[in-house]
Parts: sequence; structure tokens; C-alpha cells
Amino acid sequence: MSDNPTNEGRPTNEAAPIRQVNKRGAARLAAVQALYQMDVAGTGVLEIAAEYEAFRLGKEIDGATYRDADAQWFRAILSGVVEDQKTIDPVIRQALTEDWPLSRLDSTLRAILRAGVYELMRRQDVPVAVIVSEYVDIAKAFYLEDEPKLVNAVLDRVARRIRGEGRGRDPGKDVG
Repeated sequence: MSDNPTNEGRPTNEAAPIRQVNKRGAARLAAVQALYQMDVAGTGVLEIAAEYEAFRLGKEIDGATYRDADAQWFRAILSGVVEDQKTIDPVIRQALTEDWPLSRLDSTLRAILRAGVYELMRRQDVPVAVIVSEYVDIAKAFYLEDEPKLVNAVLDRVARRIRGEGRGRDPGKDVG
């Protein structure tokens, strides 16, 4: 008997489907991939941004078409994470438990968290729920286990600390 009656006769161990990606969502995914590539290969931000814009964003590679992405959003996340990494990493460390230092996370997970925390810190115009949801979805594209839950927990902790109660900017609230 299946745990999921709507999937009877089909495997149930597949990853949950990722919802339709918008241009900003595609830019977020591309930024995470670029941050990963920078971390692993030591590629510089200008070189990686030029490569993605020329050959990946909205382009076809090996028969697969990459979604059209908001290039400006992509550049803002990529350059913002690089410029603010000395501020972003301590924020992530504070949101992790003591037995999970930032250095213990793999490069993909670090890239996801850095991009998400950058947006929480610097993009007050974007609601917390959107940021958290987008980066959890990105984590689900790469991981089938507990990593998406970790992304959700860390980004929620950061959002509560930075923006208060995990909600987006409240124009009527004075944030000290």
C-alpha cells in the first residue's frame, strides 16, 4: 500500500516537482550555480557573470534550454554575495547549530544560503516568504534529503533576526 494514494502504481521516492520558475527565480538559480562554480573552480565574479550572461541565461546547452532569467537580478545577487560575504557568513554561522559550522556544509548548500541571506539583508523590497520559498525550491532541485529543511530553518532564523518574525518589510514598523 502506498503512503500517497494519488501516486498509486508510481514511485513515491521522487523529488517533489519544482513549481514554474519566473525570471527572478531563474536568476536566483543561476546565481547559486555561479557562486558554486566560483567556490569550486576559483573563478572570478566578472568572468563568471560574463560567462553566464553570454552562454547560459536563456540559452540552449546540449539540447536543454536554460530558462530566461532576469540578468540584472542575477548580477545583483552574484556581486552582492561576493561584496558582502564577510558580513553574510557570520550571519549564517549564527543561524546554524554549533555542531554544524559553515565549513561543514558543501559548496552548493553554502551558495544557496549565501544568496538567500544576501536577499534577506539587502532586498527589503522582496517579502521574506518569497525569498525563503525560492531558495528552498532551489535546494529541492539539488537535494532529496534534509538539506531543503536546513535551508528553510536557517533562512527563517535569519529573517526573524533581521526583519522580525519572519515577515517582509512592514512600512508601519520602526526597525531599529
